[in-house]
Amino acid sequence: MNIFESIMIAILEGITEYLPISSTGHMILASTIMGIEKNEFTKFFEISIQLGAILAVVVLYWKKFFSFKDWSFYGKLIAGVIPALILGKLFSDKIDDLLESPLTVSISLIIGGIILLFVDNLFKTHTIEADKNIKYSNAFTIGLWQSVAMIPGVSRSAASILGGMQQKLTRNLAAEFSFYLAVPTMAAATLYSLFLKHWTYHSIEMKGYEMITSSQENIVIFILGNLVAFIVALMSIKFLIGYLQKHGFRVFGIYRIILGVIILIFLAYWN
Repeated sequence: MNIFESIMIAILEGITEYLPISSTGHMILASTIMGIEKNEFTKFFEISIQLGAILAVVVLYWKKFFSFKDWSFYGKLIAGVIPALILGKLFSDKIDDLLESPLTVSISLIIGGIILLFVDNLFKTHTIEADKNIKYSNAFTIGLWQSVAMIPGVSRSAASILGGMQQKLTRNLAAEFSFYLAVPTMAAATLYSLFLKHWTYHSIEMKGYEMITSSQENIVIFILGNLVAFIVALMSIKFLIGYLQKHGFRVFGIYRIILGVIILIFLAYWN
């Protein structure tokens, strides 16, 4: 992976992380199209640039994260992240295998797209309009929905927003809680990949931070990637909130289906 490729992947991460169209799926497809070698550093990079996207949420909602007036807010985030922590640990190897499968991405995109076409009609009743009214049981259930996004192409944002609407949150509140929940969820995955997970890089077993510091180019790629992801994610979050105030999820569903079908055609032709 060179610097140009890392910037392109980071732009995709920033755009797609909070839109219900699957950031992981788009990064897998982009790296396949650009012919980026699928080594351990590439896999690590696609996880680690979530740091930039996380910071975008923290910056935009800094009053929420640093007010310390409502401690139940943090408790609900903990309740929501528990399913991902447990299931992520249990199935980490399976998840790594799926990260190399464009076919999995295409099928997930199509199925998720079909669901998004009808989600506004499926969940019409909204009785929770403020995050203070979200119960711990609601947060935990949304966390279970979010865990489905461990399958590439599903979209963490889509799964958690659907979970929020199924728990009777308004469309905007479901999106905002999805942003909040992204912080501990993605932070856990990123920190695990940085300091705990063992990667095999150049035939040597090392931690994520050791891969970064193994060369000056890797350091530049890591820092630049996170910076780009941060800036683009800021714009992506603002766009989604503004869009959802006026429209629903139908356009995202159509996009997912079209992209998924194109990928299937490409895979059939390529093989």
